[in-house]
Amino acid sequence: MKKLIIYLGLFAFCLSCYSQDSLMHYLEIAVKNSPTVLQRYNEYQASLQKVPQVGSLPDPQLEMGVFLSPMELISGNQVADIKLMQMFPWFGVLKNAKDEMSLMAKAKYETFRDARSQVYYDVQRTWFDLYKIRQNIRISEKNNELLKTIERLTLVKFRSGSSGGGSAVSSGNMTGINAATNTSVSSGMNSMGGNPGAYTASRPASSTGSSQSMNSSPGSTGLAEVYQIQIEMSSLEDNIASLRNEEQVIEARFNSLLNRSQTIPVAVVELLSIAPLDIAYLTVNDSVFTNNPMLGMLQYEQKSLAARTNMQKQMGLPMVGVGLNYTVINKSEMSTSSMNGRDMIMPMVTVTLPIYRKKYKAMQMETRFLKTASEQNYQATANALQTEYYEALQLYNDAQRRMKLYDSQSKLAKKSLDISIKTFSSSSSGLSDILRIRQLLLDYELKQVEAVVDFNKAEAWIKRLRATAP
Repeated sequence: MKKLIIYLGLFAFCLSCYSQDSLMHYLEIAVKNSPTVLQRYNEYQASLQKVPQVGSLPDPQLEMGVFLSPMELISGNQVADIKLMQMFPWFGVLKNAKDEMSLMAKAKYETFRDARSQVYYDVQRTWFDLYKIRQNIRISEKNNELLKTIERLTLVKFRSGSSGGGSAVSSGNMTGINAATNTSVSSGMNSMGGNPGAYTASRPASSTGSSQSMNSSPGSTGLAEVYQIQIEMSSLEDNIASLRNEEQVIEARFNSLLNRSQTIPVAVVELLSIAPLDIAYLTVNDSVFTNNPMLGMLQYEQKSLAARTNMQKQMGLPMVGVGLNYTVINKSEMSTSSMNGRDMIMPMVTVTLPIYRKKYKAMQMETRFLKTASEQNYQATANALQTEYYEALQLYNDAQRRMKLYDSQSKLAKKSLDISIKTFSSSSSGLSDILRIRQLLLDYELKQVEAVVDFNKAEAWIKRLRATAP
């Protein structure tokens, strides 16, 4: 038995540790399996492959021509002509092109970071929702057990009241018998000249009717109280069933975020931590969003457009080509030249003439407009992030305040409910007060769980905006 207890204790400890680390475990699974994160990562890898593409020279051109009938020349017969040409862009074009693609790849990496942060936030938020549902089920089941206890107390009082009513009726009958005896005596006295109205004044009927009505009232009241408690229990059980259905939906959504089977059970902790954030997270300044991937993406986009502008300016300058022309010549029997039959080699230089300037100016204007649009997008995104950050801080502070409020109110309602139950077990009234205080306690406990969940959601939201690790 001692070994069994030790093993059970170790198992419970391991299970508790797993539950505490379960969220981090789920976050790792989500990042590894998320299709959106994998898509953004592959897009980033694809953008890296553009850097060597734009940083390479144009392919050389090779031209070959063969004469079907040799062309007769003074120094022989020309058989074939071979040309090889390599074009070189203006100095700096390839470097700026590589810079542009490298910066665009970094922008793609920022979108990958943003997708990863969003998955972190979605998983945490759904996990907190699942915790909230399960806590609501636990609190509702605990309240249902409390109602069953109150129902048992009410049934005990109802049964004791019914047996007490029977004894009251018996005593009433005895009172009627005594009254009848007194009536006979009074009748005898009337015949002896006593007061004739004494018989009417001492009739037992009204006394018996009054005691019967008093005996029926406690029984009917107790039965009504039992029915009232059963109505409350039925409503609570229906709410629990609805919460369990909602729990299944949230579990399916959570497993969908992890890209796995939706029937796999999900573990949550028994109690969420409420550790406050560092003061640096609660301060709004210009350096708050330096690590935000959306702003980082826009910054890299602006830098890449600046590199594109420099590249387009240099593209408007001439390109130079260097080549070689090789002519194959056979000997001619008719020629007596010393060059007879010697192949010819001719170096060549080619220069492009960019005289059509409209297209180059249009490219530069296009890039300038795109850069201005990117700057405006950056400012709009920064303003939206700042507004969203204030909303997250407001939720954080509000949840922190509500946690303290509902914690104190739950404790007070619990004490008041304990006193009311003790009073109810020793008196014949107070059920409506018990049910009212029980409902208040249920509301406070549910609101406290909601405040704790909102507190943790606000922390995750703030870390999402600042792009820090969960």
